[in-house]
Amino acid sequence: MRTLQVKGRYLAWDDGTPFFYLGDTAWELFHRLNREEAAYYLKTRASQGFTAIQTVALAEFKGLTVANAYGRLPLQFTQGVPDPDKPDLDGDYTYWAHVDHVIETARQHDLMITLLPTWGDKFNHNWGDGPEIFNAQNAYRYGAWIAGRYRDQPNIIWMLGGDRPLEARHRAVIDAMAAGIREADPNHLITFHPPGGHDSTDYLADAAYLDFHASQTGHDVAHCYASDAVMRKMADRTTKPYLDAEPRYEDHPACFNDRLGYFWNDADIRQNAYWNILAGACGHTYGNHNVWSMNRVSTSYFPHPWQEALTHPGAGQIGFVKKLRLSRDFFSLVPAPELLCDLYDGMGHMAAAAGHDYVFFYSPLGVPFTVDLDKLGEAKYYKASWFDPRQGSETVFSVLPSTGRTLLAPPTQGKGCDWVLILDAIT
Repeated sequence: MRTLQVKGRYLAWDDGTPFFYLGDTAWELFHRLNREEAAYYLKTRASQGFTAIQTVALAEFKGLTVANAYGRLPLQFTQGVPDPDKPDLDGDYTYWAHVDHVIETARQHDLMITLLPTWGDKFNHNWGDGPEIFNAQNAYRYGAWIAGRYRDQPNIIWMLGGDRPLEARHRAVIDAMAAGIREADPNHLITFHPPGGHDSTDYLADAAYLDFHASQTGHDVAHCYASDAVMRKMADRTTKPYLDAEPRYEDHPACFNDRLGYFWNDADIRQNAYWNILAGACGHTYGNHNVWSMNRVSTSYFPHPWQEALTHPGAGQIGFVKKLRLSRDFFSLVPAPELLCDLYDGMGHMAAAAGHDYVFFYSPLGVPFTVDLDKLGEAKYYKASWFDPRQGSETVFSVLPSTGRTLLAPPTQGKGCDWVLILDAIT
């Protein structure tokens, strides 16, 4: 069984092959879809280039009290309360047999399952459906049980948390669950999903059991235009890999307010993806508001059925981020903002990163910008290409000298006209 490992700031298979984490949030996958629907979802996401599916064993939307597609709940009850020590294992089509089947189907499509043992309202019921059922003692036992069940399944990444902050008593639950997981399963990677506007270094910077860190830059304007600054903040706090596990979702009402009449679209989600990878992230997570929830009925807040939203533009375009990253030497890429003479602000701010014999520059609005070629290195000249984030195409347009400052104008300008300039060193 090949395993994922940490390699510097990035992830790799144990044979050294790069792994670009391209995630999709499908939080309600186990809870709301039947096997045929799950297979369709997974096949579609695999064809779009995704490599990981983020989903939850004990789901957010009344996951302990409303049955799945086969009429089963994940836990049996003790004195009227769902009991983490009593998983549903009796009879045919049990809840956990369904989870087994979906995880195995994902493996057949070469998809990792980034598995949250529980959503956060089950240990921190500040909001949500709950009920709160975990303490440190049963969290350890449940962690050991679920990790023991899936330790031999090759396509597992563990994700603790679930959109909740950690006070001392919650930290004790997460530490205990992690201890149970690690004792039963020493091989699979572990990360943490924080609440909106936070990252895992806010709560678990000292947690040795975390293999890589994650943020939730979220769905309002407080952090969405500064997601790469959040990446740099994590880089300053840890030597481990990091990524954005929940940025803006396609089709999500901006700032959680459907009355504004603006829903984040493909242009919005591309911005976070390219900003973040040029800030050194080991991957990126996409999400569609109607897909994570497996929505079936159109409303003002969830405007599309999940099957329709599955192929909305951003879901196809996000795979081009992976295409770009894997097109050059993977492990050498580091942020290089010093190569830009024009950084700009807000939605239009620029990003740059350099790897072995290449540089990427991201212009989110197609605004002309100046690069400082004197800082690039020892090449004699550079082959210059434009990469189109909408089409995934790369077009050579010039050869540039290796000295001086050069003003470059992307092919188009305006919202939705983002471009990546690629400079390849030629010696």
